[in-house]
Amino acid sequence: MTYWGLNAFFLAAAVLLAVVARIVRRRPRILPLVVTAIILLVITAVFDNVMISIGLVGYNRALISGVFIGVAPLEDFAYALGAVLLLPALWALLPARDGSRRERK
Repeated sequence: MTYWGLNAFFLAAAVLLAVVARIVRRRPRILPLVVTAIILLVITAVFDNVMISIGLVGYNRALISGVFIGVAPLEDFAYALGAVLLLPALWALLPARDGSRRERK
């Protein structure tokens, strides 16, 4: 399986949960997600290039697309986008912890 194939499963789940959170809870809002995505992609570009350049991480050339940002394969950025979609969606969909439960007992 290629990295894009693996990313497809991860991103599909993230997009699905983001859409459900948007429909069910009317959250998260789009602008904060876009700003977060831009910041996270820039940080990912910097740190992934450093990690790959020093040999901390490597990729099988047969399994990547061959498109790079610096020395980081484009596939590497899918996880940042997935996190931007998935984490706020889970936050919106999972039940909140009720701090007042102790007071009811």
